[in-house]
Amino acid sequence: MGAAVVARLAAAGATVMTTARTAPADADPGLFITADVSTAEGAATVVERVTERFGGLDVLVNTVGGSHAGPGGFAALSDERWHAELETNLLSAVRLDRAFLPAMITAGAGAVVHVSSIQRRMPLFEATLGYAAAKAALTTYSKGLANEVGPKGVRVNSVAPGFVRTDGADGLVRRISEGRGIDLEAALQEVMDSLGGIPIGRPASPAEAAELIAFLVSDRAASVSGAEFVLDGGTLPTV
Repeated sequence: MGAAVVARLAAAGATVMTTARTAPADADPGLFITADVSTAEGAATVVERVTERFGGLDVLVNTVGGSHAGPGGFAALSDERWHAELETNLLSAVRLDRAFLPAMITAGAGAVVHVSSIQRRMPLFEATLGYAAAKAALTTYSKGLANEVGPKGVRVNSVAPGFVRTDGADGLVRRISEGRGIDLEAALQEVMDSLGGIPIGRPASPAEAAELIAFLVSDRAASVSGAEFVLDGGTLPTV
């Protein structure tokens, strides 16, 4: 999903600096930072490189997320695994916001998007309970942050995807397949069924998520702040 966001924003004319633990083969070394932002050291590396290159940001999109927890529900989650889920899915965004928002506030302008998940409302206890809890915290944090910095000219919103066919989602399907001893198609169907189904009949694509994020950080969404946008093909029931 992050790669799709980079491509979409670049197509809109933005200069996009991005980061991941491993650089893709076609990465521009001037615009790519090899770092693990689930760690304080990795986040500091990103902040240093971005500040050196640009001084600050107009837009910050936090797409980092995922889980490497195995099956087994709550009992399989050690303290170390809980910490890893929070570092990846919550604190990676918190650290970058803390570093980059002050300059946005000084400028009186900026847009931030956090990618959460519908699992914050529909947690899958079998393999992603820690992930779901961390994303719930991210959504609550996003709303509070929006209320704080909105009056200072900085808009903060969150996007809550449902089932998106990312590499991470495919990894979850593989883990369920291996844990239950079923084939990949059955595991994929199990994920879709566990969400209550997808009324449009398919998962979303990373490009569709990127299109929504591109809108939220643009001037077309100048009055949109403190909101959560669900991208799930109709999975979530009406509250």
